[in-house]
Amino acid sequence: MQVTNMTNEGASAIHPTAVIHENVLLGEESTVGPYTIVGKPPRNAQSGELQTVIGPNAIIRSHSVVYAGNKIGMNFQTGHTVNIRENNIIGNNVSIGTHSIIEHHVTIQDDVRIHSAAFIPEFSTLEKGCWIGPHVVFTNALHPLCPDVKKCMKGPTIGKGSKIGANVTILPDVVIGEMSLIGAGSVVVTDIEPYVVASGNPARTIKRIEDLTCRYQFRDHPYT
Repeated sequence: MQVTNMTNEGASAIHPTAVIHENVLLGEESTVGPYTIVGKPPRNAQSGELQTVIGPNAIIRSHSVVYAGNKIGMNFQTGHTVNIRENNIIGNNVSIGTHSIIEHHVTIQDDVRIHSAAFIPEFSTLEKGCWIGPHVVFTNALHPLCPDVKKCMKGPTIGKGSKIGANVTILPDVVIGEMSLIGAGSVVVTDIEPYVVASGNPARTIKRIEDLTCRYQFRDHPYT
């Protein structure tokens, strides 16, 4: 096990059962929990071949696996048993909930919250401040098992500040517009424009974001 802290102060707390591979740069004052693996090489790579960078103040909870080649910003958090594959770009203040899976070559911008048991496949993009509810599933293969499936594989793009409700399924290459809200249990098969609420199977626009009100009257509108 070899860990390089990114500064000389604030050494990280690494549980003795954790496995840290070669060429991992772990930011100061980070916590790595029991039975975690950080910097695991992907298939056909050697330990330490790909550099893994995790910024300061990270919390990686027990039984999580972070593969090599990830570039992760500050204040990163995982729940328990999170699997993050190789070569992702993950920004600052990102949280990934328990049992969620992030495949490879995913872009996650700053301030994104992914709740428990979500599945984010390769070539997906989550823009700044979006929110992914529990048990959300993204897809990225238009025609699974087609001989050329990898040539056109592309996950969804979730616009800045959008919210995806629990148990939503989003089909490949769908774009969710900025600040939109997708209702729980929806199946999204086409692009959704910005600043709308969409729901159903297939999901359709049912109102504008500005039309939402607070049923408990804490405020006039939940989003401004």
